[in-house]
Amino acid sequence: MRVSYEEADDILVVRLSEKKIAKETSQDWNTHISYAEDGTIVEVVILEASKQGAWPLLRSEAA
Repeated sequence: MRVSYEEADDILVVRLSEKKIAKETSQDWNTHISYAEDGTIVEVVILEASKQGAWPLLRSEAA
C-alpha cells in the first residue's frame, strides 16, 4: 500500500495494488475508486481530503 497527499490540491491517493486500473467509479463528487480487471480495488482518490476529514491519517497504536 502506498499513500500520497498532494497538499496544493488537497488530494489524498491511497494505492492498494500495483495492478493495472481497468475501471473507475465515483462514489460521490469527491471519492473515486479504481478497480483492476479481477474486481479488486487498486486505488482510492479523495478530493478535498483535509476538508472532508480524511487527512491527516490517524494511525492506531498496537496495545
